[in-house]
Amino acid sequence: MHLVSPFAGFGLPGEPGTDEFWAAARTPVSVPDGVGWRTLFLRRGSEALIDFESWSPPVPLRRWAGTDCWYAEVRMPARLRVTYRFIADGAACADPFNPVGAGGDRSIAATPDAPAQPHWPAVGADDVLPLPRTRLRWASERLGGRRTVRVHPVGGGGPVVLLLDGDDWLHLHPAMTAFDSAAACGGMPPVTLVFLPSKDRQAEFGCRPELWEAVRDELLPLVAESGVPADPDRLVVAGQSLGGLSALYAALEFPDLVSRIACQSPSFWWAPGAEDRPDPLGGPVGGAVVARLRSSPDLSGLRCAFDVGEHETRMLPHCELTEALTERAGATVRVSRSASDHDRAGWRHALLRDVAWTLA
Repeated sequence: MHLVSPFAGFGLPGEPGTDEFWAAARTPVSVPDGVGWRTLFLRRGSEALIDFESWSPPVPLRRWAGTDCWYAEVRMPARLRVTYRFIADGAACADPFNPVGAGGDRSIAATPDAPAQPHWPAVGADDVLPLPRTRLRWASERLGGRRTVRVHPVGGGGPVVLLLDGDDWLHLHPAMTAFDSAAACGGMPPVTLVFLPSKDRQAEFGCRPELWEAVRDELLPLVAESGVPADPDRLVVAGQSLGGLSALYAALEFPDLVSRIACQSPSFWWAPGAEDRPDPLGGPVGGAVVARLRSSPDLSGLRCAFDVGEHETRMLPHCELTEALTERAGATVRVSRSASDHDRAGWRHALLRDVAWTLA
């Protein structure tokens, strides 16, 4: 009995599992499904799970009629960009049929209505991302330990843009290439990127002063002595998740150091001990930062861009209250929503756009 291929509706010809079929296979591919999309994922070989970054629980693949073709049809909402990987036999790998990757073992899926992300190149699983030539060896007395900080002048260099979680923007998403492209097109002023890696995110990015004392007293002087053109007196801090929380904390507690911030999906639910609760996001709305904002700080010197994924429904109340109180305290505020969940694949366009806006 001949089975009707479920993949023809996705534009994939041929009998599933044949060489003809695999030669044409390119996924994920989406078709309209009411208010959202039905998206096909394919894998050749063996049983696996699709592991999404944050948007969905893992989705198992099904086998087609005894062939080497494994697949899943996943319902996706309108406007979504998400990172995923396949988990098979306990190991993670990227999707070989998807040319858009993030690091060696991740891929990026986007629904057809997700906004474009100019300047971010398609990076395959086997591609090696370029790295800045300048490396600073930072042995921090305040933070302890040693770390390598990369520095890259964009358009000849200028204000320092401190990228928290810098290793992610070096090895998963090619921020150096994207900033260079944006500057070449006139969408970014000259800046100097400083990629700051974290050793212990929870300890360093909580509302504590040690990181920002170390940045002020140790890291920025090191950048100034590096020979790379840079203006540490005009500093932009860009952070995501706990990094976004830390950026606003720095603006509140170190206003002479930090007056321009770009925060994507900031963890404004955070309060001391929140991460140890069964439901970290279930505490007081806005957490420790909102408690500080209610003390009537003067933020008239702050320029602040907030962005959060429109699918992060539990994050939105924490972010909305913090955004409103930051503006009420006198800051110049920009608020936007990305077509994503809690995922760097959605944050990266906001990163370029919002850094440029803080320097406008």
